[in-house]
Amino acid sequence: MHVTKQALIKPSANIYFRPSWKFEVISSSAHFPTLAHFCFSILWSNKMSTLDVARAELALAVLYLNKAEARDKICRAIQYGSKFVSNGEPGTAQNVDKSTSLARKVFRLFKFINDLHGLISPPVKGTPLPLILLGKSKNALLSTFLFLDQIVWLGRSGIYKNAERTQLIAKISLYCWMGSSVCTTLVEIGEIGRLSASMKKLEKDKNEEYRAKLKNSNERSLSLIKAAIDIVVAAGLLQLSPKKITPRVTGAFGFTSSLISCYQLLPAAPKSKTG
Repeated sequence: MHVTKQALIKPSANIYFRPSWKFEVISSSAHFPTLAHFCFSILWSNKMSTLDVARAELALAVLYLNKAEARDKICRAIQYGSKFVSNGEPGTAQNVDKSTSLARKVFRLFKFINDLHGLISPPVKGTPLPLILLGKSKNALLSTFLFLDQIVWLGRSGIYKNAERTQLIAKISLYCWMGSSVCTTLVEIGEIGRLSASMKKLEKDKNEEYRAKLKNSNERSLSLIKAAIDIVVAAGLLQLSPKKITPRVTGAFGFTSSLISCYQLLPAAPKSKTG
């Protein structure tokens, strides 16, 4: 496939990349950043030098890191990795844990609006009522957690002076996050069950619809694993079982959950449609 100079100036296709850092052309709808087209032209060129490939892959990393959510999850991995190393003991690792935790709260300013919007949005047609209620409960709890987390940031940064109330709000917010993770787990189990039932009807043909449902099932399975891990992390932060869920266990589970989140933020590439 040849990419002309005009195509680079006026994009005509969306370009996505997989974890292997390769581009694929998907459709000819909305515009995508010129940087992506530049990388695309390099990777598809017949005359690729080592420097060209390095520049293209570096540009891809820039595209990924431009997402605020991606930077937040990377900081989350650092935070829980430090918690694992420190195991709750004073020192450099614990300082990194605390400072990164506080810095992440800035990334999440006004993020509660996302789940508030999800709460008031109409559900997908055909979704069973129990799954709708669980999904709305998840949105309500997560939105509350993110809102209260901003008050916690104000308290821990010294703007809000009531330390005792800050600690109470932090505990309530963590319970909300734990509750949202439980709701997410139940929603994903229900949705995976629905997908499995519908896939059985298409199993013989294994057409495009079957492959799409299989991909959706795999994504939901990963989300289910992450939500289950986050329940353990929340229990560790709340010290509900301090002897079993130690700071090191919390850190290990939180680090694993963060890596899953970082992976999920990589744009998935559907089947390419090249001309």
